[in-house]
Amino acid sequence: MSELREDLVSGDWAIIAPGRAARPDSFAAQRVKRVPTPKRACPFENLEKTGNKIITAYPNARNWKIAVTPNKYPALTHEAVCAMPFMHGNYHAMTGVGEHELVITRDHNASFAALSPALAAQVFVTFRDRHRLAAKDPCLVYGTTFMNYGTSTGGSVWHPHYQFLALPFTPPHAHRSLLGSEAYFRKHHVCVRCVMIKEERREKKRVIAENGSAIAFAPYASRRPFEVAILPKLHEPSFRDASARTLGGVTALLQTVLQNMKKYAGDPDLNFYVHDAPFDGKTHAHHHWHLQILPNVSRLGGMEHSTGIFINVLEPEMAAEILRGKKLKARIK
Repeated sequence: MSELREDLVSGDWAIIAPGRAARPDSFAAQRVKRVPTPKRACPFENLEKTGNKIITAYPNARNWKIAVTPNKYPALTHEAVCAMPFMHGNYHAMTGVGEHELVITRDHNASFAALSPALAAQVFVTFRDRHRLAAKDPCLVYGTTFMNYGTSTGGSVWHPHYQFLALPFTPPHAHRSLLGSEAYFRKHHVCVRCVMIKEERREKKRVIAENGSAIAFAPYASRRPFEVAILPKLHEPSFRDASARTLGGVTALLQTVLQNMKKYAGDPDLNFYVHDAPFDGKTHAHHHWHLQILPNVSRLGGMEHSTGIFINVLEPEMAAEILRGKKLKARIK
């Protein structure tokens, strides 16, 4: 029987409908065969020679393993003045001022899952440092770091890279999450995501993996098949304040989950992103930074678009079993 499940933080609902998985197209994501771009045609192979400015690099700009560069086709651009609000008739608008950078790893074919543990952790240190720097800019209010893996989720360049955007306001999705976690804290005097960690560890059904610093699980009200949340076990409101130990634990689990998705779930196109607290000067003690992974293995339809309620044909409990390697490989067409 289907279930309606409510997200503990946002209040959003999802319909868990495993019976619909019998439909022939239930996991028929619009994926194409992965074909690597030749190195000679890759814009990230020789950043120095192609005129891309290296903002910062690890370990250095000459022998970089990780490089940060401005996005050549930015959604937002850094200007000498902050974003200016204006009216277009009755419509509200702002000038497109912000930051849009790329974080690029050197190896043309090594996805995040294939990096060494040390380099994977260093990638997240680089993410954290971009958030820290952006937080010092009075024009910027919120930062997000994400990866688009596969063409159906926005990945337009084969060479592994990640994007960082900083906005002049807190986006609605993050704002709703902040309101939800604050409301829970006011009512129960405890962090809602710390409660979720305890609940998932107690029940065990949706836990995929954990280590001393972090836990990965399929959310109770998962919106999509194989959705995964990775949370630090230590309560840290802001990603910007994450310790090296925490980042190492989170990245180790991210690599494990991505490797298992490739092995057991058909290597789906996906996005993962960091959910940080805003740069607005408030402590947001009720917030608990985390990582979300959203694979694209099912089509969205009228229900999702008209109501915002997602129909998920794979129970999170089953998704966790598959990603732990306890069930047969999922049939992804």
